[in-house]
Amino acid sequence: MVNKKSKSEVLKKRARKKENSLIFTFFKWSLVGFIILIVLGGAGITGLFVYLSQDLPKINSLNDYRPATVTSVFSDDGRKIGEFYKERRIVIPLAQMPKNLINAFVAAEDSRFRTHPGIDIKSILRASIKNFKAGTIVQGGSTITQQVTKSFLLTPERTFKRKIKEAMLAYKIEKKFTKDEILYLYLNQIYLGHGAHGVEAASENYFGKHTKDLSLAECAMLAGLPQAPSRYSPFRFPDRAKQRQIYTLNRMKEEGMITNLSVTEAIDTKLDIKPRKNWFIERVPCYTEHVRRYVEKKYGKDALYNQGLKIHTAVNIELQKIARAAVGKGLMELDQRTGYRGPVKNISALQVESFSKAIAEKINTNLLEKETIYQGVVLAVDDENKVTRVRVGDFHGLIPLKTMAWARTPNQKLAYYETSVKNPSQVLKLGDVILVQVVNEVVEDNEYEFALYQEPIAQSALLSIEAETGHVKTMIGGRDYSDSQFNRAYQSRRQPGSAFKPIIYAAALDKGYTAASVIVDSPVVFEDTERDFVWKPRNYKEKFFGDTLFREALVHSRNVVTIKILQDIGIDYIIDYAKKLGITSDISHDLSIALGSSGVSLLELVNAYSVFSNLGYLIEPVFITKIYDRDGNLLESSKLVRKKVIDMGTAYIMTNIMESVIRSGTGRRVKALKRPVAGKTGTTNNLFDAWFLGYTPRYTTGVWVGLDQEAPLGKGETGSRAASPIWLDYMQNALKGKPARTFNVPEGIVFAKIDAKTGLLPIEESKKTIFECFKEGTIPTQFTPKPNAKSDSEDLFKENI
Repeated sequence: MVNKKSKSEVLKKRARKKENSLIFTFFKWSLVGFIILIVLGGAGITGLFVYLSQDLPKINSLNDYRPATVTSVFSDDGRKIGEFYKERRIVIPLAQMPKNLINAFVAAEDSRFRTHPGIDIKSILRASIKNFKAGTIVQGGSTITQQVTKSFLLTPERTFKRKIKEAMLAYKIEKKFTKDEILYLYLNQIYLGHGAHGVEAASENYFGKHTKDLSLAECAMLAGLPQAPSRYSPFRFPDRAKQRQIYTLNRMKEEGMITNLSVTEAIDTKLDIKPRKNWFIERVPCYTEHVRRYVEKKYGKDALYNQGLKIHTAVNIELQKIARAAVGKGLMELDQRTGYRGPVKNISALQVESFSKAIAEKINTNLLEKETIYQGVVLAVDDENKVTRVRVGDFHGLIPLKTMAWARTPNQKLAYYETSVKNPSQVLKLGDVILVQVVNEVVEDNEYEFALYQEPIAQSALLSIEAETGHVKTMIGGRDYSDSQFNRAYQSRRQPGSAFKPIIYAAALDKGYTAASVIVDSPVVFEDTERDFVWKPRNYKEKFFGDTLFREALVHSRNVVTIKILQDIGIDYIIDYAKKLGITSDISHDLSIALGSSGVSLLELVNAYSVFSNLGYLIEPVFITKIYDRDGNLLESSKLVRKKVIDMGTAYIMTNIMESVIRSGTGRRVKALKRPVAGKTGTTNNLFDAWFLGYTPRYTTGVWVGLDQEAPLGKGETGSRAASPIWLDYMQNALKGKPARTFNVPEGIVFAKIDAKTGLLPIEESKKTIFECFKEGTIPTQFTPKPNAKSDSEDLFKENI
């Protein structure tokens, strides 16, 4: 019994030991497994951390913060004329931000910013409670540090991976930066609506001023935007924006940042919310676009749109405004000379009321604005009283015949002065929908005075270069950049007509001709047997003038004489000569180039004429004066590049002759400038193109006028009539208040009296003499033959009889 019991006890004891051993083994291996899991988990987390860290933004110092910023373009006096960007951001230091602005953002977005370690659990809970009570999101729980991380991660997706990255970057930022440095990142990075990234861009967008100049009310308005910039836009939803401003001001007061009085004053302050400025369109769009193409080609898209370049140009804003006004006025006058192309449409009497109501809704004002264009409908045409009654929305007015006397039916065979409108019924009828311009905003008998209006269809380009520097001060590429971005001053190639002739005459002077050389203006025929073509060039008025002085031939733009000169000196020589003067376009290898048959740009022609103004020196045109990178390093700076390409004497004689073009030739309209000026008109045979190229000692300016679809401008619409008035208008205003200058006479130029008919030295019987300029050694040595005098050949013939 005893033995059996002890054996049982032994067995039980062994079982207990075995059970304890199994438990121990289980716990041992569990511990080992747990440790392995911890190691593997740690390794996994470490691996994940390393993996996710690879594409995190590397921000180890403030120098690493180089976000996309705005490239700015400036005029010659430092005013901004354009911006290029993908994100409109202007980075400024925290020191340039007012204290109220910083406090406003902290109060509205993260009041415990100075004390929390990057994530604020208390703020998250508080925001959740407020949002629950409000039934909508009125307060965010993200700290400023978290918002900074979100903006750096760029992608908007809401994924676990993104959240991990966000936490990692927030931790990284909190460890690397001070609180002020985090604010610097935040206030330059945050999106504030309407394309504005950062407080400086937003300040310019909404208030038209720099951040440092913001008032408390304006600071609070900006600080209310981060939560939902589009929902609280001051442009689109001013009432909502005001509520966010009030919320921000109250939060600032609760945090002890401002007083009750400051809150009241700020709320009562009426904010001047500026319409968003379109720098590109409002200032000098054509010029700025030209600069953009150059910078993108040379430095690349990233530099242009992301790297905050500072581009300084040669353009002058005032001269650009003058040019735009001159082009607009000139094209309007040209358009009216060509006649009225008809109403927009015609509607029935039953449609007048509904049409007028629709117009009234668009106008939505109590008064019509003077000089503004509106659409209206003709209610009555009164030939007896010479007026047309028009309704514009809910307003009524009259068009007197005197303001629509120009509105003849277009006819290419009739000049504007050959026909006229005597009755309004010749132009308009009941129900015509027309464009009118308000002449007088003073309402008499509740009626306005209107003028009939139509949008010009012709285009024009104007380009002006400062003579001594080559700085391009003005460039107009067309009538309206918003309608057409094509730059007709630079990109277009049009036939210059007679405006090309000075290049041929200058080349002839270098080939031995003088201003007193005589060329016979007589019919000439050129036959091309290979193409079965016969060319009979003619002068503009189809007359021939016999013996013609070199000077007179250019002054009066004689076609046949020019062709004969070209034939004498050679086409190859002219082509090479034109290239020396800056003509880069291809020139045809035939005699028609004497009449300007090969297309060139306005810039090329202005550049060529500037050689005459600069006494034989070609100065490279300058559009950009300096370019700086975002750190203020100079990338490029313009230099005066002068190259002597023709003789000084040749250049001066051409200037002297082209002064005669203004005094007594095709450029007579420009005499009204009442200053020393030289120039030349240009007109193509079919009146497709009209030019005027002219220069004073200060500016070389060119004007082109034509239709994009290459059609006749109208009878008599030559360079003199269509282009030179625009040139004159621009130059009169550009030179206003500036002292007159004269053209310098270089050494080697002498003046001598000659017979105005023969170009030889005068005799007592000479009917007319002139002082002509010559290069030294080229003055005529022969005297004009006496009237009825026998020639040497006649005397010889008689002697031999």
